[in-house]
Amino acid sequence: MSQVRPILVTGAAGSVGAVGRTVVETLRRRELPVRALVHREDARAEALRATGAEVVVADLTRAAEVVPAMRGVGRVFFTMSVSPSYLEAAVVMATVARESPGIEAFVNLSQLTVSGMSTTSTEESRQQRLHWLAEQALTWSGLPLVLVRPTVFLEHPFFTRFAAASIAVGDEIRLPFGAARTSPVAAGDVADVVATVLADPAAHLGKAYELTGPRSEDMNAVAAEYSEALGRPIRYVDVPMERWLKEDLNQARLPDHLAEHIATMARLHARGRYARLTHDVEKVTARPATSVRDFVAGHAALYAGRARSA
Repeated sequence: MSQVRPILVTGAAGSVGAVGRTVVETLRRRELPVRALVHREDARAEALRATGAEVVVADLTRAAEVVPAMRGVGRVFFTMSVSPSYLEAAVVMATVARESPGIEAFVNLSQLTVSGMSTTSTEESRQQRLHWLAEQALTWSGLPLVLVRPTVFLEHPFFTRFAAASIAVGDEIRLPFGAARTSPVAAGDVADVVATVLADPAAHLGKAYELTGPRSEDMNAVAAEYSEALGRPIRYVDVPMERWLKEDLNQARLPDHLAEHIATMARLHARGRYARLTHDVEKVTARPATSVRDFVAGHAALYAGRARSA
């Protein structure tokens, strides 16, 4: 077993894409000591213990609970799901980390949208603004920082929940992206980048990795990848934005903060803000990023629905 001090991983129970949980599993396969921070005790916490990780329960917005969780760790991965408390949690983590001796690396999971933001940006979601502010605070902290900025996940409701529902009804992907391009990234690729950095952070300190899939393409091309993966024709239907918001997003009955974030992501997609392409996944992991086709093929059951014959 390595003599590395424990690596603290927040968000370890997992949400969209379960990056935190996958990072824990990957580090444990490398026989690195991991302290997995979760918000509550449940079956997911027990599953983390089964990997050999130490599991601690804490509220990231309460410094008094984070201090013992941080005690003795050498490296930190901070991630948190979409939440109005995101900035508070980030500042608490930075504050406690600054007071903790021996922190070698602080890896922050941000968003690629942040790289196009400024002090006067106004079109982004509240969550995206919180991520931008968190990056400012973490930079000011003087911690040995590594920023990881993924674009939209392939596991995002755009490409799973909403796509699966419309594919089940009519073999269609109904989204309001117009002719804009996108380059979704698999959460597993993001987790691999984070785990690689945490396992040996020295060469990565001070860097920002912007993660996308292997190609930037419009939704007709994305639909073609779905078709190849599922073995039947899938077509893209461009839905007017307001109709999609009313008939699809609003019907999902998501919490207000999350719904506002997703609505903004849809608008920014249509405006071309997600038309980005990098090769940082391959740069860090030495393997190409997962394609839409390979992701869908690996999750074919999700899109089975009332599949029509080709």
